Amino acid sequence: MMFVETTATSIKSHRATQPEKPILRIEGGRPLTGIIPISGSKNAALPLMIATLLTADKVTLQHLPRIRDVWVLADILRDLGAVIDWEHATSGLAQLQTSHIKQDKLNHPMMGSMRASFLLAGPLLARLGKVSLPLPGGDAIGLRPVNFHLQGFQQMEATVQINHPYITLEAPRGLKGAMIILPFPSVGATENLMMAACLAHGETTITNAAAEPEIVDLANYLRSMGAIINGAGSSIIHIQGVSSLHGCNHRVMPDRIELGTYACAAVMTDGQLTFPQIDKNILGEGTEAVLTALGVELQQESGCLIARRGQHIDHNRNFITAPFPGFATDMQPMIMALASITAGSTHITETLFENRFQHVVELQKMGASIKINDHTALVRGVSALHGAAVQATDIRAAAALVISALAAKGTTDIHHLEHLDRGYDKMEAKLLSVNARISRKSGVDKD
Repeated sequence: MMFVETTATSIKSHRATQPEKPILRIEGGRPLTGIIPISGSKNAALPLMIATLLTADKVTLQHLPRIRDVWVLADILRDLGAVIDWEHATSGLAQLQTSHIKQDKLNHPMMGSMRASFLLAGPLLARLGKVSLPLPGGDAIGLRPVNFHLQGFQQMEATVQINHPYITLEAPRGLKGAMIILPFPSVGATENLMMAACLAHGETTITNAAAEPEIVDLANYLRSMGAIINGAGSSIIHIQGVSSLHGCNHRVMPDRIELGTYACAAVMTDGQLTFPQIDKNILGEGTEAVLTALGVELQQESGCLIARRGQHIDHNRNFITAPFPGFATDMQPMIMALASITAGSTHITETLFENRFQHVVELQKMGASIKINDHTALVRGVSALHGAAVQATDIRAAAALVISALAAKGTTDIHHLEHLDRGYDKMEAKLLSVNARISRKSGVDKD
């Protein structure tokens, strides 16, 4: 079954503005060697910021990634009445307080730019008893149904009205605890319902819940605010509603997809990268197994994780994306890039997002041998990729093109960098520090 799931121009203002349209120029063929610190997780940071709506107290978040999606969400929260102190944003620290919420209808112009915007529904419904918001947006990688969220809210005795493009949820007497069984372990639905249940009357049980590390990080954060949550990281989560939550100080977990991206880059360039204070277990067994099958060696040493080319490669590989701890769909484009220059053949089946092969055409421009049949890609390893003019179509497609360009012969120009800026913190600076030749050039993005 298929399911769906911008950095500001001024760090001081942290206002979400339309990005310029430069190109990223990369001269490939240089081994990446050195140390890359892994930033805070994009997929964890956004729900954590939204969860501040559950308390009127001040909350401190550390290790926030400096990416466009964070700045956009900050603008949306500010429009709701949040006070956000970005004085320490260059170190990834921010203080947020939502003691005064000005409205229950969200009409910020950037609401449609990210999937995470719909996570505002649960906290605002729980706190205000009513919320009206548009359908979520984000990367064009597939349909983005929110029916699991809505069904869960209805089981908690909320009413749902849909007047396209707005959805209005109401629970004037408060949400009620419920037994909720998700048809699929949706990360977004699990997060939304878990946050709402924290302030509901009685106990809520979410069965077939998502088990991603970002769910565990959110649960830890909510517990530090006074929530009563058990079972996060398993398929059954229990939440006992409380009357109020309080402020806290929380550090955002490392970004496991950024880690996987740079691990692929190390091997594709025949280099070696070290990631401080990182445990490979955050990748999940499925993703780690896929990396290993493609010749990525991950070694823990003195509190660091080292990625380099290993000795063993499976020459006939079959990978299928799956919820955590399986092979992460967010890693699929980068795995395809790595497979494109790995000896042998690789079958990659995408089970979660029906449009997540848009990067294939761009990789083919660089010489990759890839054929698509329905939701499966057959990748035959070639001896080398070559530079080309390519364009990103979503966040992970952009990352796949970057690491392919780093390994390719010649120069690659990547267009539509707004996608990259939505999800990767200081990627150019990090790559420059480990021997890459990469720079932004002025220009007009390709349509």
